[in-house]
Amino acid sequence: MTTERLRDLYRAQPFRPFVIHLADGREITVPHREFLALGPAGRTILVYQPDESFNIVDLLLVTDLEVKASATSQSGTSAP
Repeated sequence: MTTERLRDLYRAQPFRPFVIHLADGREITVPHREFLALGPAGRTILVYQPDESFNIVDLLLVTDLEVKASATSQSGTSAP
């Protein structure tokens, strides 16, 4: 996993929620870009949760970034 891939997901237009998978099996959902803060050195991120708790993640422990399917692709049709 590269920091550039994470930045691509962060900057995507429109933003699509994604899940960060960690080496220890945990999964952290990023529902919107406002919930994610990238560290200045590029090695850590903070992921806030709706209840104001947060996770500090070392990017070396990230094994996968899973982009959630959009509502239109799940139903097989697009909105009018």
